[in-house]
This record gives sequence, C-alpha cells and structure tokens, in this order.
Amino acid sequence: MKNNTNKSGMKQFFGAFFGSCLGVLVTGVVITLIVVFSIIGSFKEAIKMGEDKSYGTKENAVLRINLNGEINDRGAKNPFGDLDLGPFMPKGHIGLNDILAELKKAKEDKNIKGIYLEISEPAAGFATLEEIRNALLDFKASKKFIYAYSEGYSQKAYYVASISDKVYLNPQGGMEIKGLSSQIMFYKNMLEKLDVEVQIFRHGKFKSAIEPFMLDKMSDANRAQVETYLGSIWNHITAGISAQRGITVADINAMANTLSVKSAEDAVKLKLIDKLQYEDEVFSDIKKTVGIGEKEKISFVSLNEYVNATGKTVSSKNKIAVIYALGEIESGEGNENSIGSERLVKAIREARLDNTIKAIVLRVNSPGGSALASDVIWRETLLAKQAKPFIVSMGDVAASGGYYISCAATRIFAQPNTITGSIGVFGLVPNAQKALSEKLGITIDTVNTNKHSDVGTILRGATPEEHDYIQQGVEHIYDVFITKVSEGRHMQKNNVDSVAQGRVWSGADALKIKLIDEIGGMDDAIAYAAKAAKLKDYKTIELPKRKDPIRELLGTSKDEMETRMLKTKLGEQYIYLQQIKHVLDVKGVQARLPYEMIIE
Repeated sequence: MKNNTNKSGMKQFFGAFFGSCLGVLVTGVVITLIVVFSIIGSFKEAIKMGEDKSYGTKENAVLRINLNGEINDRGAKNPFGDLDLGPFMPKGHIGLNDILAELKKAKEDKNIKGIYLEISEPAAGFATLEEIRNALLDFKASKKFIYAYSEGYSQKAYYVASISDKVYLNPQGGMEIKGLSSQIMFYKNMLEKLDVEVQIFRHGKFKSAIEPFMLDKMSDANRAQVETYLGSIWNHITAGISAQRGITVADINAMANTLSVKSAEDAVKLKLIDKLQYEDEVFSDIKKTVGIGEKEKISFVSLNEYVNATGKTVSSKNKIAVIYALGEIESGEGNENSIGSERLVKAIREARLDNTIKAIVLRVNSPGGSALASDVIWRETLLAKQAKPFIVSMGDVAASGGYYISCAATRIFAQPNTITGSIGVFGLVPNAQKALSEKLGITIDTVNTNKHSDVGTILRGATPEEHDYIQQGVEHIYDVFITKVSEGRHMQKNNVDSVAQGRVWSGADALKIKLIDEIGGMDDAIAYAAKAAKLKDYKTIELPKRKDPIRELLGTSKDEMETRMLKTKLGEQYIYLQQIKHVLDVKGVQARLPYEMIIE
C-alpha cells in the first residue's frame, strides 16, 4: 500500500508540474503573439505612411462612409489592425472626432469627388448624429455629391441620410417613420415578490432614476418631462427632414400616425426615397457622376483608410486641449468608458498648467454618477476657467453629474437633441433583511459600539431617525448643486431650482432656460475657444492620454472582461442588467440620469 501511495503522489506531483509548465508556455506564446502582431501592425503602418501618404486621394476618388455600428466621441485604434480579439480587445473603431476631421479634409481634397454613405442602424444618440449630419451638410457646400444607400433605414439612419443628393433604398428594403418612443422597465413588483425593500432618498420631483424601484409606472411628473423632451427632439428631426426633402412637417407626422410607409414603393411615392436600386445599380450612377466607364472600378476609399491620408499640418505652438469626459462618473482612475475623477482632474490640471495650451474644450457625454466625484471634477473645472477659456461641448447626454461638471464653463454648447439638465440627487439603500429571513432562512445578528454603527447596511431597514439623517445629506448636496449652477450660469438660485428638481431637458429647451449658451457641436466649441483665446493659428491635442493598448489588454481586470462579454451577448438589453447591478454597487449620493433612457 505504501508503494502505491508513493507512486500516486509522484504522479500527482508531475501532473501538477507539467500542467504549470504548460500554462506558463501558453501564456508566453499568447504574449509573444500579441507583441509580434503589434510590431507587424506598426511596421505596416510605417510602410504605408512612408510610401503613399496620399492613399485614398487618387483622382476621381469617392469617400465611402459606413455609419453602421457604435459611434463613440473618441476613436480608438487597435494595434493589431483588423484583428478582432472580442472581449479581450475589441476591434478599433472610428470616433466622432475622426469623422468630423475627415469630412472637413475631404471637403477641401480636390481628388475626392463625393461621398457614398452606407447607413442602416447607427448605434449612436441623436446629438452625435446631428453633428455628423451638420458636417455632411457642410461638405455639400463644396458642390460635391453625397449618395446614401441602405437595405433598410431606421429613423436615426434616415435622419442623417435625408441630407443626401440622392437617397437610395434596396427594392426589397424598408424604412421607419413612426415617431419617437422611450420605454422604462419597472422592478417594484419583482422586488416585492423577493421581499426586498429599496429605501429611497431624493430631492427633485422629476428625479426619475429611482422610480423603477418604487413605482410600477411613470409618475405624472416623469411622464410630463419625457413627453416634453421627446416632443422637442422629434420636432427638430421632422423640421430637418422637411427642409431637405421638401415634405411638410404635417405630412411627416401624418406618415408616422398612419404608418404609411409599408413598403419600399411607398417610401418613393411619399418622396422620402429617390430611387429603389440594388447596390450595383447605385455604383453605376456613381460612375456616371464621377465620369468613368461602366467597366471601370470606382476608386473607393474608406473612412479608416482616409484617416491615414495626408492633410494640412499645423506647426503652431498654440494649442487647444480637447478633454473627453465619457461615461458614468465615479471616484478613482476610471477608464476609456467611464469618468474617473482622478484621471479627469489630472487631465484638466495638466491643460491648465501648460502655458502652450491657450484654451480648453471639455467634451461631456455622461449621464452622471457619484455626486462626490462630480464635485471633485467641478473644482478643477473652476480653476481651469479662472486660468484660461474653458468651453464645454455636450454630446448625446450631459445630465445630472454630467451637468454638474459642465456648469462652471465659460460657455456651454449643446445640440438641439442633447439630453441635459436633470439637476437633482438621490440615494438608494436596499433592505434585504426580510428576503434573507423568509426566502432563504438566513438571520442576522449584530454587535455595534454605538446606536447607529450599522446605518446604511442592506441587512436591515433604516429607522425614522436614520432616514432623516440620510435625507438631510441628500438635501445638502442638492443645495450645493443648485448653488454651483447658480454661480456658474449667473442665475438666481430660485430660478435654478425652478428648472432643476431633477428635470430632464432637450438642448433646444435648455437654451431657452439658460442652462446652455449656444446650439452647436464640437467644432463650434473649438472655434469659440480659439476666438476667446484670440488665436489665429493653433492645433488641437486630445486628453486624457490613451493607455497603451497592449498594457490595457494585459491589465484588463476580470470585471472589465465580464462586462465586455455581457455587452457583446446582450447588446442593448445589457442596460437593464446594469441598472439592477448599480443598486447593489451604488456608494454615496448620486447625481445620475435613469439608466433606461433609450430613445428610438
């Protein structure tokens, strides 16, 4: 028996030893491949830039722009080129900043004859699409053509495509004209069945972020605000389509109310679409417009390729820093998809102290988050404003904490369909005591040194005294919030309170109540910053500095990996899982929009 035991032990030892060796070997191979792909990608890029810096600017070239998929404010490059490593490192993507820059470049490029726009269902907010649409309209001023083609236009896609000289649709395709909708999922009844109580602390009768946990439908106040900002955005969209297509707003609304566009043929009859053609037929039209033979090949250049084409270089020592504040606001470092107060403060401070940077543009695209983290960032924006022109450009959403970090700016720009405001705060404390006891048979026993040592725990409910204590904290933060808005916007505090209360506004309505200064996009904000700094020539730099992609890959945490995987699998539905997860993870008082704000 002893001999057999020794053999078994030796077998386990060698199994574990060789298993470890294999693990080390596999890890080494993966890291080596990553480095090799990175070097090859950089080498290929160097060859491309060295041999042909004007790639895509041959005679009679057509810029091919595909706007399907996610469009973020800031583009990201993948060192492995087109290699998609899925949740480990998503494929690089063109950002709004790239699209705007390349459209401006293409407008002046004598070899670019026009644009072929492919757009079906862009994953972007209306404000982002507004900036792209305006940039396309500016491109049209060069008298170059824009042809749009799709197998099916969503409302967002058609709004952008409507500026085209010709809008094509696949003969078997379709399109939507139905109006806007915002749906909210409520969890109150589910939580009651689970015996979970969510204790609510808030200021702002419109602060709807907490409604899914306390109601089973919208409150009257929330419904009123949703109807107002949805109506404002829809009115802007219909006016834009009307101006480009020569269709009255009344007719567009009639189409939506009667679902008139039932087929591709209907879209042509209603003058929404110019031609029903297959893509090869669209290419034939492009060839005729460009002036090449039917058998010749169109010199298409994709947006990804055109990014590498040479453009005007600016050698000015004067700089304008464009600082990106994208995602939910939290304390700590954050990442490319969230606003970490430490990282953003460091970027703003760097720009403030750099004498070569003459002005700062903060691009805000955030639903808010931690009130404390927002205040930490606000302090740095105030210092920046005191040092040099500090301009805010709002993206799709700049609300709650997103508005908090914007309110001190010298000037605020937003699109008519930006979601902003939501000046209010709230706190959530789940009470799972009954759920644990009655559903799982788990009881809790506690030892405290003082009467309220365990206040805020999810293992018991708050006493009336504790409830008042937490509510007073919320009231204090709300008062601080509206005071800082009052000072930043030069408004009376009571006037701020009247338009605050957590109410959400469209950019168009926010202009009327002085929460923003001007309708415009990122380019408008940069132009204003240059004027305010009295700059005739300048170049822009982007902050925070991006992390090295390889280090980011190797440093990806387990939580980040899980998030990427869930986003990939669940798509838009991930937002509901995120909302429930937030209730469990929330720390401190929040200045945040409701997670479920999806407008389609």
